[in-house]
Amino acid sequence: MSTRIGIVGMPNAGKSSLFNALTSAGAEAANYPFTTIEPNVAVVPVRDERLEQVARVVGSSEVVWDTIDFHDIAGLVGGAHQGEGLGNRFLANIRETDAIVHVVRTHDDESVVHPEGSVDPMRDVETVETELVLADLEQAERRHERVAKQARGGERVALAEEAWLAQVISELQAGRPARRVPVPDDAPNAARDLGSLTAKPVLYVANVNEGSEELPSGLAEHAAARGARAIAISSRIESELTELDASDAAAMRAELGVSESGLQRVVAAAFSLLELIAFFTAGEGKPAQSWHMRDGLTAWHAAGEVHSDIQRGFVRAEVISWRELVDAGGYAGARERGTLRVEGRDYAMRDGEVITVKFTP
Repeated sequence: MSTRIGIVGMPNAGKSSLFNALTSAGAEAANYPFTTIEPNVAVVPVRDERLEQVARVVGSSEVVWDTIDFHDIAGLVGGAHQGEGLGNRFLANIRETDAIVHVVRTHDDESVVHPEGSVDPMRDVETVETELVLADLEQAERRHERVAKQARGGERVALAEEAWLAQVISELQAGRPARRVPVPDDAPNAARDLGSLTAKPVLYVANVNEGSEELPSGLAEHAAARGARAIAISSRIESELTELDASDAAAMRAELGVSESGLQRVVAAAFSLLELIAFFTAGEGKPAQSWHMRDGLTAWHAAGEVHSDIQRGFVRAEVISWRELVDAGGYAGARERGTLRVEGRDYAMRDGEVITVKFTP
């Protein structure tokens, strides 16, 4: 399943412009609130230069990229948790995502209307986050009432979940996100059952003036305090770059001093937030393919990402780092060098490794 990233923020913060820049999907962007009614969803390939090099040396038939889904969700306003500005629908759309990209307007282009009448990044951040906290609080209180009834019977999981929910409610009442409360071992599904908005990892994207990539200090400090990440992007520049061919876009990026595209920066930061690593499969005359999974998982889990039948019949795995494979000129050279290793199902995969699973059908 693709990683799902929801793009949120105040109306006119630059969400749809960023979406267009990331996906070239042409989502409607206009200078008035609530341009986006249904969430635009674009499935974007996650390109990785490492896999391209692997594909060349092993003689793969094609390169197949893993994908990431970007959901452009309409602007949140004060009162969204009570339905203001179609808030209930928008909040429901956010619940379906794995992580949140929170776009914060910091540019001072007067031609773009701000719903509050002035540009104040931290005020806007507080508005959006307050709505998410209040929506979570309502959800947690309702869930707590149901679980409390089950806990009266002394059931271990219900007791653990009730205590956890009480802590979550306390944090939310103080205006803090639910992610601050660790999920108890005795109720491992508690977070999934709650579906908290403020438990999701957050990447703040400062929509800066053209020619600037300076992250506002207040936003950087806020992100650090919340265990989040923050980057600066000019949505307008990124949108313009998507209209150019690859060589012209590269030349403009070099002129602007921008080494990576907005997509590459957002994807890298989002995957880092979700603690995902990339691994590859590739063979001669076969597709070279990229995959992603949680850091710390094993070769057996990697097999399951490729196909459930391969995981069920797992016997052993041949594993090598992408760099070692490229340096050896392919699998034959890697075997001669002794860098192609045989690992068991419990081997912890590392970012950038190439795996070939031997299995019984």
